[in-house]
Amino acid sequence: MTPLRLNTDILLKEGYSEYEIDSDRNLEITFRGSGKCDVFVRITRADQVRIRSFIAEDADVSILFWNVSGTACDIDESHDVAADAKLTIAYGECNSAATHRNTYVSLRGRQAQALISSASLVSDRKNYSMNMVNFAPHTSGEIRNYAVVLKTGVLTIDAIGRIVKGARRAESHQTSRALSFEDGQKSTILPELLIDENDVQASHAMSIGRMDEDQLYYMMSRGLTPQQCTTLISTGYLMPITEVIDNGELRETLRTEMERKIAELCSM
Repeated sequence: MTPLRLNTDILLKEGYSEYEIDSDRNLEITFRGSGKCDVFVRITRADQVRIRSFIAEDADVSILFWNVSGTACDIDESHDVAADAKLTIAYGECNSAATHRNTYVSLRGRQAQALISSASLVSDRKNYSMNMVNFAPHTSGEIRNYAVVLKTGVLTIDAIGRIVKGARRAESHQTSRALSFEDGQKSTILPELLIDENDVQASHAMSIGRMDEDQLYYMMSRGLTPQQCTTLISTGYLMPITEVIDNGELRETLRTEMERKIAELCSM
């Protein structure tokens, strides 16, 4: 795993690569991707990080950010996707510190595609702003957010999909869901679609609610404790985020980490 402690401009290699952000200074990191790239970025320690990526024509780049920082971090991101390229950005947030993240994705060339996806275990303040902008015709952008909000958590998501004038046959879709296990959690999800073109497809879906009591009762009737139920359901709800990276060994490692962290936070 390559450490990132200084301002860095990275030319991504084809295949799989790993990086670790571990610094208490303000960082600027640039990723440049071409070909087929799977990238895992572990955030161990970060204060303020500025991330940029430039995805070349015909590239297929997937980046999974895995935040385990024990301190609050502020992350600002901008991603440009060229014609016929595909970018997948995924966020696994399983830490117990505050996170503020601003993500801006520009679909610049014809038939560019992008997906922003997040899975968050929320025990502190998590504030996400996600902007997906279709600048070119026949582009496709999607935002998916899944969160489990614990009793001390505060979640805010502002998800914005925009299709500009002239981006004909473009698509912009959103899904955001927040799950809790008891009353009193604070979750705010603001889905927005800003459409300046007629010949497009756009949609959004949003839900905030408690876990179904009947399902919990059924699981506990099979001998599981409330904590075990919470851990199993939360893991199943959040784990699909790891599938964006084609690495089975990594997925198993992250599953173990997530199960341990969920069990730890749910017992508090």
